Amino acid sequence: MALQKTQLLNITSVTGVTTVGILTVGVTPTAGGVGIASTTFIRSVIMHNTGLGTARCSIYINPDTANANALGYGVTAERILRVDLAPNETTFFESNYPIVMTDRDSLSVDVIEPDEGGTGIGSMVNFIVNGDTDIIPS
Repeated sequence: MALQKTQLLNITSVTGVTTVGILTVGVTPTAGGVGIASTTFIRSVIMHNTGLGTARCSIYINPDTANANALGYGVTAERILRVDLAPNETTFFESNYPIVMTDRDSLSVDVIEPDEGGTGIGSMVNFIVNGDTDIIPS
């Protein structure tokens, strides 16, 4: 296995109101189709609201899930970021030290209604996840 600094996923668009799993270690293919993400080190997540209203976005690190890619869920105790994004606004989460994810750990995100300024319904937020991963050849 080779550690690769890479865009872990292609741009992932999430339309609210919803919660989805976007990366599950040991299951999800990496961007460019070079293999399956093994031990993964997340450095940053970039979020951009392409919608017409404000949307509330969250990021969750789910330990040892069966496959959050298919299930998609967010548990408050596993949330690491919640932010309201105005229309056409971009923000990012960056950790000083990479977040280490191992087999079946997953990253999920949600797009929901903010306190004010929008409904979240139909708001599309683009997510880009950057970091390093060991690659299991596909």
